[in-house]
Amino acid sequence: MNDFLWVEKYRPQTVEECILPANVKQTFQSFIEQGEIPNLLLSGTAGVGKTTIAKALCNELGADYYVINGSDEGRFLDTVRNQAKNFAATVSLTASARHKVLIIDEADNTTADVQLLLRASIEEFQKNCRFIFTCNFKNKIIEPLHSRTTVVEFNVRGQTKQELAGAFFTRCQDILRSEEVTFAPRVVAEVIQKYFPDFRRTINELQRYASTGVIDTGILATLGDANVDTLVTALKDKKFNDVKKWVTQNLDADPTSIMRKLYDNLSGVMDGPSVAAAVLIIAEYQYKSAFAVDQEINLLACLTQIMLECQFK
Repeated sequence: MNDFLWVEKYRPQTVEECILPANVKQTFQSFIEQGEIPNLLLSGTAGVGKTTIAKALCNELGADYYVINGSDEGRFLDTVRNQAKNFAATVSLTASARHKVLIIDEADNTTADVQLLLRASIEEFQKNCRFIFTCNFKNKIIEPLHSRTTVVEFNVRGQTKQELAGAFFTRCQDILRSEEVTFAPRVVAEVIQKYFPDFRRTINELQRYASTGVIDTGILATLGDANVDTLVTALKDKKFNDVKKWVTQNLDADPTSIMRKLYDNLSGVMDGPSVAAAVLIIAEYQYKSAFAVDQEINLLACLTQIMLECQFK
């Protein structure tokens, strides 16, 4: 199955192969040179390579590692108490590695009680085990874990974003050539632009589009972003039902990316004071999206507040 999934088949095996900002990659390279991994908290948006770099570190150091998915809340506590504890308590049989490594994936999906248990485990097994936590939202990780780990943030902005997108574009073309898929570079670039910096989502989408053996301009119609112009018109005319209908029609789009796109267009559709008010509203609801049970309702609430409190040109 792993050979079928491109995200696994082409997962980087070394730190050097990972597509990361230069300063972040240097941090991980220094761990390799020291032959030692500290307890880590890797924070960043989905698909940027947090789990990949954790596994690559272990591979290069020859460390035994065990991965637990924090999203499996139902069994997670028992897993930590049993398998993980047994794994952490035993000495590594690999002569080249100083420690075993326990990777807690999506740790921000665990409760505070579970995180307190993990804090105790860090201290209990510090002699022969290291912990690597990955999360999308570091604010959902309790402070005692922050203080016991080295926090590395995978921020992709500005010039760094352009450089990483360029490197990822080259990587995607190499994958498509290896899979003998005919492709138009411009179309691949558009797929990357739509989903970047979510490497995992991009590769999964490319594999889906490549199922016909060709990635060409025929798929561009399915790549269209949510039409923000239609949304802005509904907001300006204060037509709540039209706004609600627009949200329903664009459920496939990531709510935070919709907020971001609206933010990018604010200066063109509002005057100064309203732009400032809209920025505060968007920032508030982007934060709330980390905790919201229903993202559709959260997005609609954000748009409704903008509609009521902001004046459009």
